[in-house]
Amino acid sequence: MEWRLGDSGLDLTLPLAAGIVNVTVDSMFEGARSGTPEQAIADGIGLVEAGFDMLDVGAVAARSGPPVSADEECAALLPAIAGMAALEVGADDGEDGEAGGRVPVSADTFQVAVARRALDAGACCVNDISGGCEEMFELVAARGCGYVLMHIEGPPRVDRPWREYGDVVGYMVRWFEERVERMRELGVGEDQIAIDPGLDFDLSPEQDLEIMRRLGELKALGLPLYVSLSRKDFIGAVLAGSWEERLPAAEREWGTVAATTLAVRAGADILRIHDRSSLQAMRLAGVVCGDGVG
Repeated sequence: MEWRLGDSGLDLTLPLAAGIVNVTVDSMFEGARSGTPEQAIADGIGLVEAGFDMLDVGAVAARSGPPVSADEECAALLPAIAGMAALEVGADDGEDGEAGGRVPVSADTFQVAVARRALDAGACCVNDISGGCEEMFELVAARGCGYVLMHIEGPPRVDRPWREYGDVVGYMVRWFEERVERMRELGVGEDQIAIDPGLDFDLSPEQDLEIMRRLGELKALGLPLYVSLSRKDFIGAVLAGSWEERLPAAEREWGTVAATTLAVRAGADILRIHDRSSLQAMRLAGVVCGDGVG
């Protein structure tokens, strides 16, 4: 399977890692707050050097909060994306001295106006935590970029009570099928779309765990499976034994390693992660569970 990102694509024979870069001062994990575009570019370089396959760059924290204008978001996001999109992997690596390719960069945004400008700045993918809208789908169709469609039950940055789904995975399968069909009708190629179950978004820890156990049912939809689980609240809740006393994000690294390994075992294609420890877990699990040799 290949995930098309504009003029290029990512081979998903083995799972790939999207390194998280936040041009923010308030993201949930303090260790991933770059703060300025300049620091974000430096942090992105560090992730690429560590072996991450692509970079996911955002400038608005997913946690609840007041609206952020498109201009304010772009002021932080666009310089960081432009700097990271100019990076090359494998440059002058090897005897032939051939230059490597550009680092794939996705824009973590749910505002269409921001996504449009981020693609102009060099992003090749939009990671949209809003569940999508027709205007965003039309932009993706027109640009031919990659797109991450994440499940959510309302606007981002708004706290809502957990809802009862009955069969949460069955519901999510139907949710994705309906939206992917609408994307096709609007001209988005199936090879552009990856799906993300949106762990922690409008979901209880019990629902998150059920989704983790049944990721194979989402994988069966035939689209790249993008799993963003790094240092999530459900991991802190499991490790502490309760939601109320969940461990803080800084103490969830090794739980994330375990979750990453299990997600790969269940068929995850792209893992959105913070840490080199999770990257190593993903690489080893991918080789053990797949047909590749690393």
